[in-house]
Amino acid sequence: MGSLFRSEEMALCQLFLQSEAAYACVSELGELGLVQFRDLNPDVNAFQRKFVNEVRRCDEMERKLRYLEKEIKKDGIPMLDTGESPEAPQPREMIDLEATFEKLENELREVNQNAEALKRNFLELTELKHILRKTQVFFDEQEGGANQTTESMTRALITDEARTAGASMGPVQLGFVAGVILRERLPPFERMLWRACRGNVFLRQAMIETPLEDPTNGDQVHKSVFIIFFQGDQLKTRVKKICEGFRATLYPCPEAPADRREMAMGVMTRIEDLNTVLGQTQDHRHRVLVAAAKNLKNWFVKVRKIKAIYHTLNLFNLDVTQKCLIAECWVPLLDFETIQLALRRGTERSGSSVPPILNRMQTFENPPTYNRTNKFTKAFQALIDAYGVASYREMNPAPYTIITFPFLFAVMFGDLGHGAIMALFGLWMIRKEKGLAAQKTDNEIWNIFFGGRYIIFLMGVFSMYTGLIYNDIFSKSLNIFGSHWQMSYNKSTVMENKYLQLSPKDDYEGTPYPFGMDPIWQVAGSNKIIFHNAYKMKISIIFGVIHMVFGVVMSWHNHTYFRNRISMIYEFIPQLVFLLLLFFYMVLLMFIKWIKFAATNPKPYSEACAPSILITFIDMVLFNKPKDPVKGCEVYMFWGQHFVQVLFVLLALCCIPIMLLAKPMLIMQARKLANVQPIAGASSDAETGGVSNGGPHGGGGPHEEEEEMSEIFIHQSIHTIEYVLGSVSHTASYLRLWALSLAHAQLAEVLWTMVLSIGLKQEGWFGGVILTCVFAFWAILTVGILVLMEGLSAFLHTLRLHWVEFQSKFYKGQGYAFQPFSFDAIIENGSAATEVE
Repeated sequence: MGSLFRSEEMALCQLFLQSEAAYACVSELGELGLVQFRDLNPDVNAFQRKFVNEVRRCDEMERKLRYLEKEIKKDGIPMLDTGESPEAPQPREMIDLEATFEKLENELREVNQNAEALKRNFLELTELKHILRKTQVFFDEQEGGANQTTESMTRALITDEARTAGASMGPVQLGFVAGVILRERLPPFERMLWRACRGNVFLRQAMIETPLEDPTNGDQVHKSVFIIFFQGDQLKTRVKKICEGFRATLYPCPEAPADRREMAMGVMTRIEDLNTVLGQTQDHRHRVLVAAAKNLKNWFVKVRKIKAIYHTLNLFNLDVTQKCLIAECWVPLLDFETIQLALRRGTERSGSSVPPILNRMQTFENPPTYNRTNKFTKAFQALIDAYGVASYREMNPAPYTIITFPFLFAVMFGDLGHGAIMALFGLWMIRKEKGLAAQKTDNEIWNIFFGGRYIIFLMGVFSMYTGLIYNDIFSKSLNIFGSHWQMSYNKSTVMENKYLQLSPKDDYEGTPYPFGMDPIWQVAGSNKIIFHNAYKMKISIIFGVIHMVFGVVMSWHNHTYFRNRISMIYEFIPQLVFLLLLFFYMVLLMFIKWIKFAATNPKPYSEACAPSILITFIDMVLFNKPKDPVKGCEVYMFWGQHFVQVLFVLLALCCIPIMLLAKPMLIMQARKLANVQPIAGASSDAETGGVSNGGPHGGGGPHEEEEEMSEIFIHQSIHTIEYVLGSVSHTASYLRLWALSLAHAQLAEVLWTMVLSIGLKQEGWFGGVILTCVFAFWAILTVGILVLMEGLSAFLHTLRLHWVEFQSKFYKGQGYAFQPFSFDAIIENGSAATEVE
């Protein structure tokens, strides 16, 4: 149980491994995930380490696997994931894996190159087919009686000199070129032709209806066929250059109809042959990828494990004989024997006859912090670590946060209906956690929700409980036990008079409600908000003071564990006394007021004589005597109240100089007596003022270099001022429990009154339609605003109460996390290993 409330005891160990057994032993430790290795070669470049070639080989294998994965995803082939984690392969198996990946990559690249060449040929033949088909229409128009159009086109393209010369030499023959261009490039292409050729060309174009596949990237592109008529070689050269600039593809197109028909038949035959070959190529590619998809996950795991092992081996040192590897590592003491067993298994697997040696080392270095977690406590520990990782063996707030966090959240979010929605959502994620965990996604919001599924479930359950206490479900009350108030008014008076109030003296039965609030408060007028205000404000202060007192008590456990006698006597006791005499006394006054002042009591202790707790506390701090109350009422709540209050304030004020000066003065006195000079790196402790109690250890308590006395005085002054002023501000900060609870209840009531009640007031079949629409709108607002937004707001306020008001009393959070060499963590993060420094 000690490890639940504090981090694990750690030991710094030295590990000696035979070179032939090192790989297998590190592999076993990676499966175990309980050892954090230190880098013994911090000044050595990553490219100059012993196993850098093996790491490069692993990088190359990973690159090939990523290429295979990309091709598999491109074809939409599912990858088999059994959820099992194969063991790290032996070093000799690396050659087989490299050969397998090399063969697959070469085969796939060759298939892709062939497929791309075939697709390029297919694209060219398809474009040529469309050219022959579309240009045939142009030529058919010319032969079918469009002589007038042709003559006008010819006249437009031939100059006067050419006409004169042509009159004597016969008809002028026009030249043409045909090709294909991207559809979006056609308008600028046409404008360029017109401007460059000065209008002496004639362009005809037709769209290709079906999109064509780009063989380079597989995208669908839209193209158009064009044919350009011109006269003269000069224009021909100019037209071809323009086509080349716009990346238009030109194809040969015979002038004779018979030649065009013959070419078209040949193109269709070649297209059919290409389709057959392409189908066979795609089938072969698919078979290769399907076979690779069955093993790809396991291959990734194997390669990453190999790479992680060699990364870790690069942290080791070689002894002078070059036959032994030396490592230093942090290990939990409870798992010492388990680690030794893993090392023996690794030695047996490797066939080595020399057993590994694991020795504990003596050190003054602060060990890493390791808090064991499971899937339930992991999220709560993450909340604590987000503030700061605990110092070594410091009290861990996470076990207490499991209860206090959802409870304080529920005080602000108390509603049976909203809590049920949240609890059901959390329960659904818990029931489906295996399937949801397998569906890895990059959606950060969903990952946060899923990671905190147990927190969400507990917050919902606790909110249901506080909702029952408040007797509040979607801003309405449950009449489970009836009411303990008797109304002497008729129904019309109750419904019409919003200022109606019941008299606790005449209308109350005198017995408390069995559980939670009486439902009669739901129909109360202005008195309802006044009662809820007073009730929730007081319980907020009560919970807050108890929470802070508990935090101060936790600091006592830290002081006793590290044997800081000065802090125990001159820091913990004054802090606790200061908090109890002022703020816990205020809580006691609330209980005294509730017990002693009742509506049925006669004066001087009737409800009308009840004093204000806030005014009483202010008078106490200012040493003021209470003012004369209403005639016949008692001034004090109990006998000797003024004397007790003055005594409490004086004792609390005396605690301040003790907290401020006692500890630094005693440390200074201890140093003078011991005649200790500040030495950097000495085994001293500013908390005790002397030599660290633990001394050299294999993972002892926190160690700090000795501070200068001026720094100790400054730090103690800051700490004292922060505690004294913080006690006031932190107590007031817990009023957020009251404020958010009241706001949540009022917002729920607004939604009910201004939205859902509109549909409930409608009658007939039309009213049913209206109610359906209004209910849908109300449900969306309830989930979106009251559950999500209000839930997030209450969550953040609860987080602040724990980080600032509670943890500041005892938690330093100045440690660093234990990061063991673990295959599971490496594979989960998708990386081979941590970067070498």
